[in-house]
Amino acid sequence: MAEHESLEFGKADFVLLDNVSLEEFMANLKLRFEKGRIYTYIGEVVVSVNPYRAMNIYGRDTIEQYKGRELYERPPHLFAIADAAYKAMKRRNKDTCIVISGESGAGKTEASKYIMQYIAAITNPSQRAEVERVKNMLLKSNCVLEAFGNAKTNRNDNSSRFGKYMDINFDFKGDPIGGHINNYLLEKSRVIFQQEGERSFHSFYQLVKGAPDAQLRSLHIQRDPTAYTYIKVGGQIKSSINDSAEYKAVADAMKIIGFTVEEIQTVYKILATILHLGNLKFGSDGDVTLIENSKLVSVLGDLLSTKEENVEKALLYRTVATGRDVIDKQHTHQEASYGRDALAKAIYERLFCWIVGRINDIIEVKNYDAKVHGKNTVIGVLDIYGFEIFQNNSFEQFCINYCNEKLQQLFIQLVLKQEQEEYQREGIPWKHIDYFNNQIIVDLVEQQHKGIFAVLDEACMNVGKVTDEMFLQALNGKLAKHAHYTSRKLSPTDKNLEFDRDFRIRHYAGDVAYSVVGFIDKNKDTLFQDFKRLLYNSSNPVLKAMWPEGKLSITEVTKRPLTAATLFKNSMISLVENLASKEPYYVRCIKPNDVKSPLLFEHERCKHQVEYLGLLENVRVRRAGFANRQTYPRFLQRYKMISEFTWPNHDLPSDKEAVKRLLQGCGFEHDVAYGKTKVFIRTPRTIFSLEEQRAEMVKRIVLFLQKVWRGTLARMRYRRMRAALIIIRAYRRYKVKSYIREVNRRFKNVRGMKDHGKHVKWPTPPKVLRKFEEALRNIYNRWWAWTLIKNLSPEEMVQVRAKVATLECLKGQRADLGLQRTWEGNYLKRDSPGTASSFTLVSSDLQRKDKFMRILFSCNVRKVCP
Repeated sequence: MAEHESLEFGKADFVLLDNVSLEEFMANLKLRFEKGRIYTYIGEVVVSVNPYRAMNIYGRDTIEQYKGRELYERPPHLFAIADAAYKAMKRRNKDTCIVISGESGAGKTEASKYIMQYIAAITNPSQRAEVERVKNMLLKSNCVLEAFGNAKTNRNDNSSRFGKYMDINFDFKGDPIGGHINNYLLEKSRVIFQQEGERSFHSFYQLVKGAPDAQLRSLHIQRDPTAYTYIKVGGQIKSSINDSAEYKAVADAMKIIGFTVEEIQTVYKILATILHLGNLKFGSDGDVTLIENSKLVSVLGDLLSTKEENVEKALLYRTVATGRDVIDKQHTHQEASYGRDALAKAIYERLFCWIVGRINDIIEVKNYDAKVHGKNTVIGVLDIYGFEIFQNNSFEQFCINYCNEKLQQLFIQLVLKQEQEEYQREGIPWKHIDYFNNQIIVDLVEQQHKGIFAVLDEACMNVGKVTDEMFLQALNGKLAKHAHYTSRKLSPTDKNLEFDRDFRIRHYAGDVAYSVVGFIDKNKDTLFQDFKRLLYNSSNPVLKAMWPEGKLSITEVTKRPLTAATLFKNSMISLVENLASKEPYYVRCIKPNDVKSPLLFEHERCKHQVEYLGLLENVRVRRAGFANRQTYPRFLQRYKMISEFTWPNHDLPSDKEAVKRLLQGCGFEHDVAYGKTKVFIRTPRTIFSLEEQRAEMVKRIVLFLQKVWRGTLARMRYRRMRAALIIIRAYRRYKVKSYIREVNRRFKNVRGMKDHGKHVKWPTPPKVLRKFEEALRNIYNRWWAWTLIKNLSPEEMVQVRAKVATLECLKGQRADLGLQRTWEGNYLKRDSPGTASSFTLVSSDLQRKDKFMRILFSCNVRKVCP
């Protein structure tokens, strides 16, 4: 069961429905669509509903959530099925394939692109250039193929009008090393005709709207799609796709893939040729057919790199060999028009096949030796046209719907086969399930001698004029009693069918009426040999390579080519055989409405698709025995916290015994069976109960883990802080010791210095020792002073004390305090020998008068008078 999805979003897996009924299935599908959950599982099948809006569920974060996870561990998603296919391929060395099916507009092409995107994102951990190149090629090829193979229809703005099967090759490490693309039944009739409201292939509109003016001039093309008959037939020119931007994207993609400039130019020359062919008009002059706008012939000659007269001759004449004679037979107006249209369709089909082949040349695995490099494995992605019921269903729709019958038959067979094989492999009894077997419809179409294709081929091979009505009569004769075939002749009261025109087949997807008009021509797929020779003789090497059969001489007898129906039938049989040899994974796409609304869920529309896709039968098959199965290790990994015997790890003999003990403890042993490698759970209720118990235990485990983790974080913080403190202390001690050692080193011999170390520079102390340094300096200064005064006489000491007292009193008041000399007192006698004699006389006279013993102080003064 998917994680992180509550029941408000419905059941993430249809297998878990309480009651398997169409009503409950539809209610769950609708609820999930309305809640924005566009993916739902049926076991290992993904049901996808087109949301008709961009959704932010395909980014790198989402990719990481699904990488390496099991299907049930995350909410349903395309990435889960892609990862399951990749894991099966990588772990078990098995070729796998992803089959994407659904009707036109259900989102198959987008699904295939997202799957490719996921596979590209999860590979190449080493970022090797070659792997990146291959992945880029595979992704870019999508852009080119969509431009030339997709078109706007009334159901879908980007509808694939061809089937595509892509093999991606991986080396033994799981890195992509190349790929190969197969294309099926391009709807080439769209080149010349589109139903009302539809467009031709995107490539034409991209050229006309996006190409530079200079290129358009060289191709003789106007920037107006309505000027060209072939692409204005459907009456729809506009689309939600930006044709101008897409032109540049496609041209850039072709360059990246490896198309040369000449090849790209040839591609656009061919597109221009087709547009000009559509504008060719034929007229008559008596019995002679003429080209009315003959200027276009020279344009065509220029674009096809051939002579103008050869182009005109191929359009108006047909060369016929009768024995040894060769004659030119002129076309009628009708034959000329048919030949022109056949040429346009054939050129476009050859162009498309050449583009696919060119991409294959570049992306295919080269120089890979299994003996040296190990076995390479494959993931196939099939994106093929969905079941179609139009207003007018012709040969193309008949082939497309036959293809869907084949794929549906394969789906039923493989799903049942896989179930049965798994039960047998695990030793679990298998209960038979009835299901709609559409092999009868497949046989109706492809059976030899009796099938519709066989009758059609027979009609095409008959000599003489064979019409579509004659083909229908042959069908009525051979299939009159078939339960799934009818026509107006066989059911005269059915007025929905036209006489001599329509027949109806009861497909697995519903009843479809087909018009036989054009069946014969489309099956013959006739293209006059003159056109093949014309294009083979082109001086353009790319164009020449597209038409190798043009080298045959006119008189050379060739084998009758296979019809379109036979070619398609053979390709479908080959495709189904290829898919059946791989381990399949399925994406079933559903279209919620016909108006492309992101909000509207048309119940009847979706119900019809659910029925014809066989989704309910798939649920019943899955539910017939056991709704859920998981390997023992995975089951334990998810649910082991429920039981004390298995949490956190068990000590039982095997994982199987541990699972048994767990389920017995929960009381579910009556609802399970034990296979060799897997446990099988019968009812969804058991799964829900296990999930509820798990969710409850997960809360408690999370709380416990949070507690333990918070304690761990606190202890880690404490240890870091304690370690930091120890380091700081050790560092401080180191700095202190270093400082003291340095001081000791510098002042070690100060006693023997003349100035007792006064010249010695003090080292810079660490911050923590700044006060200590001040104290140390004071101690040194006191010692230094003591060393200076300890040898002074008492008289000198008295004078020193006086000087110190004076210093304290007159600090800042006088610049010179006489500290550098001995205080004399009688300075006139010492400093002024010239005036000393007169001063001596005066002082002697005063000494006699005042009776003092000695002169204490004398000096010169400057008298300032007021």
